[in-house]
Amino acid sequence: MAVARARVLGVRWLQRASRNVVPLGAQRASHLTKDMLPGPYPRTPEEQTAAAKKYNMCMEGYEPYPDDGMGYGDYLKLPDRSQQERDPWYDWDQPDLRNHVDMSPTPVSWDDMCRQLFGFVVFMMFMFWVGHNYPQYPYNDLYLERGSHPSKEPEPVVHYEI
Repeated sequence: MAVARARVLGVRWLQRASRNVVPLGAQRASHLTKDMLPGPYPRTPEEQTAAAKKYNMCMEGYEPYPDDGMGYGDYLKLPDRSQQERDPWYDWDQPDLRNHVDMSPTPVSWDDMCRQLFGFVVFMMFMFWVGHNYPQYPYNDLYLERGSHPSKEPEPVVHYEI
């Protein structure tokens, strides 16, 4: 479900972003059809029956995501199960991970992952800026710190005797 939601959000973002970049005569090579997009959240029993039929399920087994403003619509809510709970004898695409190609690798929500990524990127940009702009060594006016004058020659230091 998270992969499907990420794909939908990514495609919608790309469609909005490409309106300003792509020439008007260009056509999209592929896009999400209406069958792939989630419908509105089912509020009546008739809408729930239609959504269950859309996902080829019986009405008793159909439970959508809660309508909490995240925009999942009528997507089916599947149980969150760990990989160790999955059947080891099933014919998986990736048997060592017990995973299919189109399954989400993480149960973490897309918003949390984006928030963590952008927080890390902003923190690293701030640290690079601090490291670049903070004066680490006194490049000028060292004579003022030592109480000397720039026109005065330093005393020669002899490290050897002949």
